[in-house]
Amino acid sequence: MLDIGVTKIAIIGAIALVVIGPERLPGLARTLGTLLGRARSYMADVKAEVDRSMALDELKKMKESVQSAAQEVEQSMRTGVSELESVVAEAAQLDEPPALDGPRTHADAFHSPQYRHPNKRWRLKQGAVPQWYKARTGVRTKALSGAARVARFRPYKPH
Repeated sequence: MLDIGVTKIAIIGAIALVVIGPERLPGLARTLGTLLGRARSYMADVKAEVDRSMALDELKKMKESVQSAAQEVEQSMRTGVSELESVVAEAAQLDEPPALDGPRTHADAFHSPQYRHPNKRWRLKQGAVPQWYKARTGVRTKALSGAARVARFRPYKPH
């Protein structure tokens, strides 16, 4: 651009001092500084706008690539489903169940074990005393009904 060194600026300043005069030179310098600042901010705004438009173009390209990839996946899923439907239709025509490794009947497919909460031992006494101490001292760890307690401690009668 402009190759302005320190010596050229000093020469321009001396000429401006002679031509403009020492009274109006500070005001002119302030005005020139303000104009240079506005020009720099305008250039920064233009640069930011160009960067935004470039980023927008990149996002549009990325969007198109993602959409094309999604369409390819959808197409492959459709072909897979159609192939599976044809295999099932052929198996239905042969009156043989399809050779699948999964469950054989509809009931087997939806069978699941009954849910049991992992800490659902509410009849068991839980406290700060360790289990080994309770076992050694004979502390009861399971609640028994009255009939069960009587049956437990009833003397043995052979028949």
